[in-house]
Amino acid sequence: MPAPALRLSYGPDADQYAELTLPESGAAQAVVVIVHGGYWRAAYDAELGRPLAADLAARGFAAWNLEYRRAGKGGGWPETFEDICAGIDALVPAAREHDVDLSRVVFLGHSAGGHLAVLAAGRTDPRVLPAGVVSCSGVLNLAEAHALGLSNGAVRNFLGCTPVSNPRRFREADPMCALPLQVPVWALHGEEDSTVPLSSSSSWVDAARASGTAAQLRLIPGDHFAMITPGTPAWDAVVKAVREAAGIPVV
Repeated sequence: MPAPALRLSYGPDADQYAELTLPESGAAQAVVVIVHGGYWRAAYDAELGRPLAADLAARGFAAWNLEYRRAGKGGGWPETFEDICAGIDALVPAAREHDVDLSRVVFLGHSAGGHLAVLAAGRTDPRVLPAGVVSCSGVLNLAEAHALGLSNGAVRNFLGCTPVSNPRRFREADPMCALPLQVPVWALHGEEDSTVPLSSSSSWVDAARASGTAAQLRLIPGDHFAMITPGTPAWDAVVKAVREAAGIPVV
């Protein structure tokens, strides 16, 4: 069993914190930054990432379950993304205090968390350089997501604009416009996902490859939530991708 999660703040807001879960014994083989989804809305929080953190820690990983301000609760663009960056940077002092090796870090994001994780991997001069990113049914094509009106206009709710009213703001937030990336990306997508269309991942992977970014698309059995449900074949596929991203042999 993993040790109890340690809650560490990276800012003054109640939602600016991360939960560090460590293996019960021994050094962590890698660190996984978990970025939960929920279409950037305040109704969804770090509770979504806690089962993943516990499972990963039981497998010998350190998990950094990141909370952030969401739209409707102090977030939106760019505040939500600023929190993601600050929360990832806060890993440095946390790792120093708790003797965690940051030589192997993987960003793991689900749904809107996949969007944020991929964007974070494209930052210039980051304090934490990931070895790779695993996006699980990520919202990686914002223009398409807006055009489709996913989740009752979640993209407009998050950005506060449309591609026409503020094209620059839209481009800054769209992973399609953040290419090329210097780190590889595993884009996993549920075969039965009816919440985020497969094209959200496939169109991004196509663009990423065209830009020279190392990216691959994997279809995973199950619906939108299977990949964040430990004990399912879908979650096992996520763990496999995390191991590959961290450079750990898959057995």
